Amino acid sequence: MPDLSHEIAAGYGTGVIVCGVDEVGRGPLAGPVVAAAAVLPPEGLPPALAALVNDSKLLKPKVREELAPLILGCCRVAVGMADVGEIDRLNILRASLLAMKRAVEGLGITPGVALIDGNKTPDLSCAMRTIVGGDAASLSIAAASVVAKVERDRIMAELALAYPGYGWERNAGYPTIEHRKALISLGITPHHRRSFGPVKAVLAATV
Repeated sequence: MPDLSHEIAAGYGTGVIVCGVDEVGRGPLAGPVVAAAAVLPPEGLPPALAALVNDSKLLKPKVREELAPLILGCCRVAVGMADVGEIDRLNILRASLLAMKRAVEGLGITPGVALIDGNKTPDLSCAMRTIVGGDAASLSIAAASVVAKVERDRIMAELALAYPGYGWERNAGYPTIEHRKALISLGITPHHRRSFGPVKAVLAATV
């Protein structure tokens, strides 16, 4: 379970503003990549909430949806995104880092240290520490991962209403069998990532 050891090592509790940063949505064939930055309150999360917050991938959707508003209610949180056009133009890694940068800048304060999930850093003006598997190790990164995942799932569920048949309300744009079959039968939407292999293959087949 994630804890505060990385935050404390970065100065949390001594007046240093420490934020956790995570992104969601590198692997899907459609939709934006979404990042969140979270600053925990000085007194920490309420114990009951801290005991539940974890890497969003390990939580059931209903639990994530219950936790997100609780996190938003006690933490300073901001969300940043990079859209499909930016993903195709920059590549998914650089777009993910751009979404992280936008999330941190959206906090409205300058952190002393940003804890970044992964091994690459966005272009930030503060000190940064990368943590591979950070969403399962750092409580602030885990909190950010929950908010980012819930927000991206919400976006994809809304897009599913406008583009039915791809199952985005269930697969969030990931390359499930349902989604890949729909690419062939229904075609490419404006929200598909044209630089991704399965989408490129469908485009090439229609030329």
